[in-house]
Amino acid sequence: MRFSTIVPLAVVAAPIAVSAGGNLGYALGDKKTDGTCKFTADYEADFDALGGSSKLVRTYSSNECNTAQQILPAAASKGFKVVLGVWPDTEASFNADTAALQSALTSEMLPQVYAITVGSEALYRASLTAQQLLSSIQSVQKMFPAVKVGTADSWNKYADGTADPLIEGGVKLLLVNAFAYWQGQQVSNATATYLDDLQQAFGHIQEIASSVDAIEIWNGESGWPSDGGTDYGSAQAGTQNAQTFFSKAICAALDWGFNVFYFEAFDEPWKPASKGLDGSSADETHWGAFTSDRSAKFPLTC
Repeated sequence: MRFSTIVPLAVVAAPIAVSAGGNLGYALGDKKTDGTCKFTADYEADFDALGGSSKLVRTYSSNECNTAQQILPAAASKGFKVVLGVWPDTEASFNADTAALQSALTSEMLPQVYAITVGSEALYRASLTAQQLLSSIQSVQKMFPAVKVGTADSWNKYADGTADPLIEGGVKLLLVNAFAYWQGQQVSNATATYLDDLQQAFGHIQEIASSVDAIEIWNGESGWPSDGGTDYGSAQAGTQNAQTFFSKAICAALDWGFNVFYFEAFDEPWKPASKGLDGSSADETHWGAFTSDRSAKFPLTC
């Protein structure tokens, strides 16, 4: 997730095709409430809480907190699958994460791996060019030929063509992040904004790929902060608004056949405030569908 400026809506230019009935997953952090690293038992407790609404989570770094080694045994014991992550922004982070994957992805643990994402909003942050990101994705794909490898980025970087080299380069999985909240939308307009973002990005990907199913596409992140969060423009934090966004926007996306990773599973009280491009600060601790003690804030059914 990122704290961004408002991105204007645009008219959808390309048709979109999605399957009937989407799948729900959760973005999952690697730290406990005090900021120390989670261990396998912590992930097992996470999965016990999440299991009623999903059996899939995505993570961001395989090396940080030894995430890959700790989460995969928990996934195996609880029947979950995991999207593991690689940070390609620096050579050091890329090497550390791929080394962690090579150690963790044993034949016993491989069935728990749904996919690997290389980078999270690298194009949005301009930390890599599309060609550089494609090269990193291809390197990881060669290391793990039996696993789907892709990336996650902001919806507008797909819609405006920035990510076209990835689409044309044979990447198997693309995650599209879309936050009506960070576009400063009132919750009453959030569903329309969110679905428009997805339609623009998914439609462009399918148009460039000349196929509706050559690339697996997910909404990689979307959510709404609950009580204690920070307002942004006309978007107001609050548990009732978060519930409204989930029941109307997320459920609508799933009903239309979009696959969605909700950001995020649990509140993370250890997180510092995020600094926006305009210099203002935003709370990052109240985005969970569940509290930090793993209690659901509202019904997570559609």
